[in-house]
Amino acid sequence: MYKAIITVRLKPSVLDPQGTAVKGSLHSLGYSDVEEVRIGKTMELWLNTADRVEAGKRVDAMCRQLLANPVIEDYEYRLEEGS
Repeated sequence: MYKAIITVRLKPSVLDPQGTAVKGSLHSLGYSDVEEVRIGKTMELWLNTADRVEAGKRVDAMCRQLLANPVIEDYEYRLEEGS
């Protein structure tokens, strides 16, 4: 069994209005040292396989097909065994 931790973020060239709003709110709370905020999402999923290479291939395929929009988002993942 492998646990995949997947992080999806907007590409650096894509505007992030949610990040801009959070940055503005942090500034209004006095955290004026915050230079930039980028919002992303983290997903965890568990794969019932003993093959790490196969688990990685399946997670990568899921990311390309559903979990991330490759036009505007980047993704990365890591696998943890036995989680």
